[in-house]
Amino acid sequence: MKRRIVIASIIALVFALSVSVALAKANFSGTWVMDASKSEGIPNSVQQEMSVVQTDDTIKLETKVKTDEGDFAIADSYVVNGKEVDFVPQTPEGPNGKGKRTAKWTADGNGIEVTEQATFETPGGPVSQQMTRKWTLSADGKSLIIELSAKGPEGTTNTKRFFTKK
Repeated sequence: MKRRIVIASIIALVFALSVSVALAKANFSGTWVMDASKSEGIPNSVQQEMSVVQTDDTIKLETKVKTDEGDFAIADSYVVNGKEVDFVPQTPEGPNGKGKRTAKWTADGNGIEVTEQATFETPGGPVSQQMTRKWTLSADGKSLIIELSAKGPEGTTNTKRFFTKK
């Protein structure tokens, strides 16, 4: 009888631990530096550094970008709960539009998927853009890949940015 209780307890413990590991979500917090040589669709002269603070399902980030045309920073945030929210798109020129965004965890919990529909005010009138982002954190937490697809009036642009943790 004692042996059955011990075996049942061990099985329950193993099951509980495997469930908690399966439910663990990626934590993107830290400073990330883009490796242009491993990235796709980004000019080699572009440098990016991203500071991320994650608390539960809220991810806040500031991205500093250096280009041949100048430097700029963009602040943004995601609430990763699968619900559509209003947001103000951030561009190098500053906020000049409005949009709707949905962010959710990937099925395995090691990334997020973000979909956006935004409208920007331009001198020629409003312009709409659809974007999808997928963040994937490596198992060791030392690299991050962000895949971006943007569809607008000039067609679709795809990029893949490879970051390493500083």
